[in-house]
Amino acid sequence: MNDRQHVAGRPAPGFIAPDVAAEFPGLRLDWITIGARVRPSPPELVWRLKELSSRYRGASVVTMRTKPIPQAFRAFFRQIGLDPDVNRIPSEHAAVARLLHGGFRSVDAVSDACLVALIETGVPVWALDADAVDRSGLGIRTTTDTDAAQVGELSYLAPGSLAVADHRAVHAVLFGDPAPGHGVGARTSRVALFSVAVDGVPSIHIEEALWISVDLLGGSV
Repeated sequence: MNDRQHVAGRPAPGFIAPDVAAEFPGLRLDWITIGARVRPSPPELVWRLKELSSRYRGASVVTMRTKPIPQAFRAFFRQIGLDPDVNRIPSEHAAVARLLHGGFRSVDAVSDACLVALIETGVPVWALDADAVDRSGLGIRTTTDTDAAQVGELSYLAPGSLAVADHRAVHAVLFGDPAPGHGVGARTSRVALFSVAVDGVPSIHIEEALWISVDLLGGSV
């Protein structure tokens, strides 16, 4: 982690490996570390999820893919070989889950804060246990044979996969859930929040997504 950036209380830009940046211009990762724990969501956060649920009806879910930010993520998914109608982008995945469940379900404060940020901005946010993150900071690179051996829990991890990593370990496949032991848990006291944007997504949206999460968690930076 870059202590200077986090003492200043601002998200830090993550590294993008040169080969990845050359192939995917506009791909970006920002991250920030805050003091926060996994706990039940406070009533105001649960209420906010319920209020947001009312915005997502069948028609709005169908039309959301025509908006600029979902379009940008859908285009990127196709670029990396994923069919966005099968492997849904994060915002569409959340919207479909809302329809299936009748509303956005509260899980815990960290998960709910990330979900609200996604719903509000269209830009996804994930959470890692900050103690699992190397001081060098987070970024995006392709995986190697060594990564596959070290992260045995990720049975789907193949060399050449796009991944969120630091200079020591892989934490998640890009757009995937954190690897076991890397996400937040009962012993977490510091959370590393990170957000990913693609070409066509304005920088202000990735920053807003992180700030929404930080604000809802009330963590110290």
